[in-house]
Amino acid sequence: MFLRGRPITMYVPSGLGPLRAELPPERLQLDWVYGYRGRDSRSNLHVLGSGELVYFIACVVVLLQLPARRQRHYLRHSDCVRCLAVHPDRLRVATGQAAGVDKDGKPLQPIVYIWDSATLQTLQQIGLGSFERGVGSLAFSTADQGAFLCVVDDSNEHMMSVWDCARGTKQAEVKSTNESVLTVEFNPRDSSSIVSSGKSHVFFWSWSGGALTKKHGIFGKYKKPKFIQCFIFDAAGALLTGDSEGNILTWTRTPGKGGKEMYQIGQQTRAHEGSVFALCRRRDGTVLSGGGKDRRVLSWSPTLELLHEVELPESFGAVRTIAEGPGEELLVGTTRNALLRGTLGSGFTPIVQGHTDEVWGLATHPNCCRFLTCGHDRQLCLWDGREHALAWSLALEDTGLCADFHPGGHVVAVGLLSGRWLVLDTGTRQLLAGGSDGNEQLSVVRFSPDGTFLAIGSHDNFIYIYSVAEGGRKFSRFGRCTGHSSFITHLDWSKDGRFIMSNSGDYEILYWDVAGGCKLLRNRFESRDREWASYTCVLGFHVFVTCRPSLTGSQSRVRRARQPRDQRALHARRWTLGVAGREGHQRLPVAGAARGQRLSPGGPPLGPQILRRGGGRPPLPRPKKNLQEKRGVVFDERGTPNFFGGCPAPSFVREGLCQEETPGL
Repeated sequence: MFLRGRPITMYVPSGLGPLRAELPPERLQLDWVYGYRGRDSRSNLHVLGSGELVYFIACVVVLLQLPARRQRHYLRHSDCVRCLAVHPDRLRVATGQAAGVDKDGKPLQPIVYIWDSATLQTLQQIGLGSFERGVGSLAFSTADQGAFLCVVDDSNEHMMSVWDCARGTKQAEVKSTNESVLTVEFNPRDSSSIVSSGKSHVFFWSWSGGALTKKHGIFGKYKKPKFIQCFIFDAAGALLTGDSEGNILTWTRTPGKGGKEMYQIGQQTRAHEGSVFALCRRRDGTVLSGGGKDRRVLSWSPTLELLHEVELPESFGAVRTIAEGPGEELLVGTTRNALLRGTLGSGFTPIVQGHTDEVWGLATHPNCCRFLTCGHDRQLCLWDGREHALAWSLALEDTGLCADFHPGGHVVAVGLLSGRWLVLDTGTRQLLAGGSDGNEQLSVVRFSPDGTFLAIGSHDNFIYIYSVAEGGRKFSRFGRCTGHSSFITHLDWSKDGRFIMSNSGDYEILYWDVAGGCKLLRNRFESRDREWASYTCVLGFHVFVTCRPSLTGSQSRVRRARQPRDQRALHARRWTLGVAGREGHQRLPVAGAARGQRLSPGGPPLGPQILRRGGGRPPLPRPKKNLQEKRGVVFDERGTPNFFGGCPAPSFVREGLCQEETPGL
């Protein structure tokens, strides 16, 4: 077959029989999402009437039931969710997404969905084709039982619009400002009054008919802060804002010249060192504030007198948002993507944790339900798949790109961006061994099935082989596999631990005799019946499959898996076999992709180890568009080519997902 104009030769294993153009019946079902998006979003944690927590990460809106440690997921969004609002009935939820592209490269427009949190059914679609770049913030009205929804998009003018929730129709629209808009809310006592804040501004909007008019908040003798990051209405209806100077400002409405009203600062309260990131009014009228630099949660009386304070551990980061739970319980989202639960008196403990940057490396434990991840935040994390919790985390010296467990499960190897590799004890977290082979980044590390060898694939086009002794605690250089003309992307060991199959950035499939001295096997036909311990390579007959023809009757083509534009959580997905009962379920961790983790333009799609944007060799030239006459070819056991012409086009699939478009077919 041809992949980006390059011929790829694959041999059909002997005794396979006729090839079928059918997809397997198994499907992946989302089971658990590890992580929370607090690093760059606000007001994204709420408590529903059912007691569930609702928050978002990547394209998923998570509903977490704490006592049972059970998750449900709203999966209608096609790109990253950026904002969330809960209806006054605490049942309906509105979520807005950013713009993106679909699996075919076509643009996806920003949209807001209003949905039922009990049934997860979509009730209304708001603003398809009306927003630019994304939905930045939104809010339900309160005085009229949530009849309207206010939305601010991420365009240059930050267009503000008001929508009828029942009909999905636009009631008013106006350009708000060219500066960043961070928060918008209806006045809880008057739905015709709206407040928005952001970079160096607080705007008070009046909505009448189809028009929105604004008045600037006047700072007067007080220093104008760079950002107004949050605000709430107190029990008396006054507006309290938190800013980047660490102050809580109380705004009052006063008569001005000509009988026109003005909004001025009536009181300034020094609250935090650094920014005030969150404000929350409790049921008893007291006010909570969350600080950025000082990581403190403060409790204030209705007159803004300090009552209590607690400081969060540095490992969790600054306060991003605060929500009130049952009784005295508080829920805090942090800038290091953690959700904490506790009280001001007893302190806080984590209930959700996640990486704070792109996740690139993934390894599953060979003996128990645990897996390990690493990424750009330089954190190495071991996760408990049964408890859905972080077992431990460790700071790395550089970005971690790949990892693999020793077959015994007691040690793990990690490859770094600097080209250095480390071996650590999973029990004590102590460094056992390490080394460096050149200064190019490592893309894959893999132990042999018997644990006697460690293979390391590098961006210098070589695979380095190390002998392993003393149960994974002693390593010595064995050899080097030389022959690839581009960076290594994937490799797999044979079941007997003697051979390696590898893929590279220019779509090569090579086979190596490691036990025989790391020799390149020139006759790939002889490897067609070899059994492999794993199938992580994305090129090869073992992942060769055809996609279903299109419903329009046109020639089918291979679909390319869509990668999200922004931070994506690490998912544990459930593979449901066609049998009854829970015996048919296996939990399979799948590495998510974040911003920059797209399919490499110069290489095949990557698995858990994903290349940096712009990394590696320059991309190969794309073939001409008119390639309808080219056909894929697969060789049978006698070496006779079998062509796929009018049949559905073949593709490479890893873990049941189509990975790459093949315009050469």
